[in-house]
Amino acid sequence: MKTVNIGGVPEHFNLAWYLTLKNGEYKDKGINLRWHDYYGGTGEMNKALRSGKIDMAVILTEGVVKDIIDGNPSKIVQTFVETPLIWGIHVASDSKFETIEDIKGQRAAISRYGSGSHLMAYINAKNNNWDLKNDLNFEVIDNLDGAIRGLTEDKADYFMWEKFTTKPIVDEGVFRRIGNCPSPWPCFVIAVRNEFIENNEDHLKIILEVINQTTSDFKSIPSIDKTISNRYEQTLEDVQEWLSLTEWSQDVMDKETIENVQKQLFDLDIISKKVEYSDLIHKL
Repeated sequence: MKTVNIGGVPEHFNLAWYLTLKNGEYKDKGINLRWHDYYGGTGEMNKALRSGKIDMAVILTEGVVKDIIDGNPSKIVQTFVETPLIWGIHVASDSKFETIEDIKGQRAAISRYGSGSHLMAYINAKNNNWDLKNDLNFEVIDNLDGAIRGLTEDKADYFMWEKFTTKPIVDEGVFRRIGNCPSPWPCFVIAVRNEFIENNEDHLKIILEVINQTTSDFKSIPSIDKTISNRYEQTLEDVQEWLSLTEWSQDVMDKETIENVQKQLFDLDIISKKVEYSDLIHKL
C-alpha cells in the first residue's frame, strides 16, 4: 500500500475528495491517500509542498504559480476547478467602510504573504485603478478565524475570502460584504512535488482517475446540495447558487491560460519573471 499525503482547504470545493476517501476508492487500488486540512490556505500548503510534508495539494492557481517561480519544487498536473473563484470583500459589520473605494489604502487582512487573500488584493486594486505601491497595506491573520478576530478587533480593515465560505459569517452579522472580485482564471489546480511525479507517476495517474470520475458526475450525485448544506453549514439556497456557478475540470491547464496568469501576476509585480509552460505544468 502506497501512502500519499495530500493537502487542501476544508471547503465545499473539496467534498469530492472526502467522498472518494470515505468510499475507500484509493485503498481499493493500493493507495493510502491521507488528506490534510489546511485552514491557512495556499500559503500554508506551498510551505508544506516545499518541505515535503505533503506530496500533492489542491491549491489556488495564482498562489502556486508564484511559488513555483519562486523555487517551490512542484508542478501543476491538472486544473481542478475550471471556473473562477468569487472572492467576497468583507469588512466588520460595524465598520465605517461602505464601498470598495472606502477601503483604498486601508489594511487588508491576509492569511500569509503569497496566499490567495494576498494576491487577490492586488487584483482588486488593479480592477479599481489603485496605486499598487501606496494603496495596499497588509496584516497577516493566518486563517479565517484570525480574520474574524482581526476585523472585529480593528487590527485590519478588510478581508478577501471565497464568498460562499464566508456567507454564514455575513449572515450572522459578524462580517459585511461590500463587493466581489472574481479570479481572472480557473481557480483551483492540483500541484504535485517533482520528486513524487518522477517516482510515482502510476500512483498519481490512479489518484487523478478516481477523483476525475467523481468530479465529472459531481452535480448529479443524489441530494448533493443537501449534503453540502449540512456538512458546511450553508443554506440550501446558497449551495444551489454555488453549484450553478461552479464547474470542475479533468484536464491539464492549457498554455494560453498559464500565459494569462503569468502576464497578470508579472504586470502586478507579484512575480519577477515569466517562465516556460513546461516549468509550471507536467503532462501525465
